[in-house]
Amino acid sequence: MDELLERLVANVGVDRAVAEKAVGIILAFLLKEGPTDKVQALIAQMPGAEAAVQASGNGSGMGGIMGVGTKLMAAGLGMSQMQSVTREIIAYSREKAGEDAVGEIVGSIPGLGQFV
Repeated sequence: MDELLERLVANVGVDRAVAEKAVGIILAFLLKEGPTDKVQALIAQMPGAEAAVQASGNGSGMGGIMGVGTKLMAAGLGMSQMQSVTREIIAYSREKAGEDAVGEIVGSIPGLGQFV
């Protein structure tokens, strides 16, 4: 998880606390909206990811793309940062779990493909 957080800080320009919240929010969203088994396998390959999901308050608030956007804005991200953070997390996920697994997760969630 440290590697991902460092990438978000360096490449997107967000502070580490915001990056950590964003990772938890996005992974919780994937877990709720995507194929649970595939997302759980992804999370298992990212040390610290489960704790980030738990810390995100994963079950609260509205769902879908709009809900995750609202949560990310509340965490301190602007619109362009949201897209950049999401792209970095998906790229990192592809490195850890492979293109096929992540492609299946992204493809199963309506509207997510336009953000990554």
